[in-house]
Amino acid sequence: MNINTGSNLENTFDAIVIGSGISGGWAAKELTQKGLKTLVLERGRDVKHVSDYPTANLKPWEFKNGLFNTQKDIMESPIQSGGFDPGDRHFYVNDTEHPYIQEKPFNWIRGYQVGGRSLIWGRQCYRLSDLDFEANAKDGNGVDWPIRYQDIAPWYDYVEKYIGVSGQVENLSQLPDGHFLPPMDLNCVEKHLASSLKNKNGDRLLTIARVANLTKGWDNRGPCQYRNLCSRGCPFGGYFSSNSSTLPVAFATGNLTLRDFSIVTEIIYDDTTKKATGVRVIDKITKKEYEYFAKIIFLNASTIGTASILLNSKSKRFPDGLGNDSQQVGRNLMDHHSSAGAGGMYEGFKDQYYKGRRPAGFLIPRYRNLKHEKTDLGFLRGYNLQGHGERQEWPDRFQNTDGFGVDFKSKLTTPGPWTVWMAGWGECLPYQENRITLNNEKKDAWGQPLVNIDFSFKDNEEKMMEDIQTTSAEMLEKAGFKDIGTFNYKKPGGSTVHEMGTARMGRDAKTSVLNAHNQLHDVKNVFITDGSFMTSSACQNPSLTYMAMTARACEFAYQQLKAGLL
Repeated sequence: MNINTGSNLENTFDAIVIGSGISGGWAAKELTQKGLKTLVLERGRDVKHVSDYPTANLKPWEFKNGLFNTQKDIMESPIQSGGFDPGDRHFYVNDTEHPYIQEKPFNWIRGYQVGGRSLIWGRQCYRLSDLDFEANAKDGNGVDWPIRYQDIAPWYDYVEKYIGVSGQVENLSQLPDGHFLPPMDLNCVEKHLASSLKNKNGDRLLTIARVANLTKGWDNRGPCQYRNLCSRGCPFGGYFSSNSSTLPVAFATGNLTLRDFSIVTEIIYDDTTKKATGVRVIDKITKKEYEYFAKIIFLNASTIGTASILLNSKSKRFPDGLGNDSQQVGRNLMDHHSSAGAGGMYEGFKDQYYKGRRPAGFLIPRYRNLKHEKTDLGFLRGYNLQGHGERQEWPDRFQNTDGFGVDFKSKLTTPGPWTVWMAGWGECLPYQENRITLNNEKKDAWGQPLVNIDFSFKDNEEKMMEDIQTTSAEMLEKAGFKDIGTFNYKKPGGSTVHEMGTARMGRDAKTSVLNAHNQLHDVKNVFITDGSFMTSSACQNPSLTYMAMTARACEFAYQQLKAGLL
């Protein structure tokens, strides 16, 4: 929706939130519920819950080309098409319309619409522990986190109780438990692997994934229908998204104004007050420029987008970009690797099957380097394993099954053997040279400099991947699996879609961008609570941490504003 742009007064709010994805939606909810008149700026189109999920109930045969991408899709979006299919492609950008520069291969997956990638995320929700928050200080990589688990634990509680996370309590120090809805069930082959790990690998445990899919109705949403069509948008509200949850609540307060098709080009800084006064915006459709003003600004444009806005926000005080005295804006880009693992076949349980389409697999929590002393593994930090067990179905067997007629159809429709596939989600260390910059010689359709991404996994990650392959295969072998094969897909950075770290938190303004409250060190009324703030990546899926830190920062910002300190 467009809003009146006639005068500064009409364009002035208590708070501006840039971005409407997982963290931006949370900022909108928290700030509006505290009574702040809040403007949310989204560079893409509006997407309304239920009514704007056009493919949510379509069957595969109702798509012109089934669920296969066409050559045109692949040519127009060579990066995004690796993630979308015709059922959800409308929630991904077009690569041709939104180019960027890759120094090395990097898959920048984006969803420019209200709700952002909260419509297509994997929904896995895990807490970080002090094993993660202390890691940089213990082994000397990056800078020390300015917080510890006790600082964020109450906010994990707060967020989990609101979004609804299904999962199993396991009492692991490296993966703290939370407030869970009833867990989903493991199938028989997964239970078999779990039992084997318990008996033969005492340091390891297999549990059901912890996901923001509702196993029972929750906060007027859900329950999950086990359709496994989450990325198309869920008309039942069976999983958490900005569209189904935080944004409707924010609108209900009467304090939210949403402006879509609004490309934020820079944050405006006032040298006299030493504060940000507002933002400059280009209307995506008309290409006209507007300015909006507020007392506080939450920058939640996603890690690469947020760093780009900071670098583009230049002034006499900040010639290298807003808040960039440390020269750390854009640096320390991280993404989890998820390329390596193993799979195998199990000959038993031929009389058993499963029901429904469970929207979650299993998790084997981190079991490497659980103490900070040096080991002989050859790498620092660790990984978790994520996977699933299933019986082979006809698409898995078609190419290797000969025959014709009734017998051929019978072979294809008879379930095949049980299989397990699992891969490691591994930590990436914060490397200064992994970074984004802006190319002022090459511009996009709105005259903005193209983003240049320079990222690669290094020796520590490569050695971790080797260990993932070895230990995955060993666990399957001990559990009696056959035809075990290891793999490494060699996926480039960005493929796990967990990019983070370009405006890291820290204790020292000389080596970091944000303080312990997600404030820019030198511009106290600007807060960043998307993945940019991450000081290290841990190995857990990070979205729960983004939400918890957003809620925490909103409370701090509100109290500071109320006290007249912002």
